[in-house]
Amino acid sequence: MMVGAWWVWLLALALYGAFRLWYDNWRGPLSKAEIDAYMAEAARTRLNQHSDPAVVRAFLEADDGKEFVMSNLLRLHPEAVPHPVSGEPTPGLALFQSYARLFVKLLLRHGGHPVMAMRKVGGYVDAWNTAPDPGWHVVGAMRYRSRRDMMALVVNPALRDVHGLKTAGTAVTFSFPAQVIVSVAPGPRVAVALVLALLAALVHLGSLLALVASP
Repeated sequence: MMVGAWWVWLLALALYGAFRLWYDNWRGPLSKAEIDAYMAEAARTRLNQHSDPAVVRAFLEADDGKEFVMSNLLRLHPEAVPHPVSGEPTPGLALFQSYARLFVKLLLRHGGHPVMAMRKVGGYVDAWNTAPDPGWHVVGAMRYRSRRDMMALVVNPALRDVHGLKTAGTAVTFSFPAQVIVSVAPGPRVAVALVLALLAALVHLGSLLALVASP
């Protein structure tokens, strides 16, 4: 029983290792060949005609292999707009949510996840030398495992098929990549380690108590 109880820690360690294999980028920065291939495919499919190819390429060429967070500000159409496929009047929020559901699923497959989503509750409190507030509705942040994963999503045919939902439902938006400098919240690496350690400790303690209680 004592020997068996210790196996739970090996299992927890194996599970954490599997998590890190999925969550971390183990392939390093993008190569020039990869960048050229991704940019060519993005240009061919014309998935996002609102992005500046020069800005995207510069971001890819500066790849450090690390994770990043895409910060997004959006103002959705408050009124119903034509659905890009059916033409039926559809609220902008509903169109964007339909796109977001699939996007998040694909993002998770590539080691990314939502960091936060916030609803705007007031106008600019502090601003200078910037355009007037267009009426933002949502502020969001999405974690990407790597710039390679971002481009893999950009050229993903499944995302290309629903990207029209985003553009139809969104009136104004802009996005920019950023890397975390300071955060008071524990990230998934710490959170998953703590949860697995807690579960392993509970199973181990239960095994010890059963051993003590046995005649």
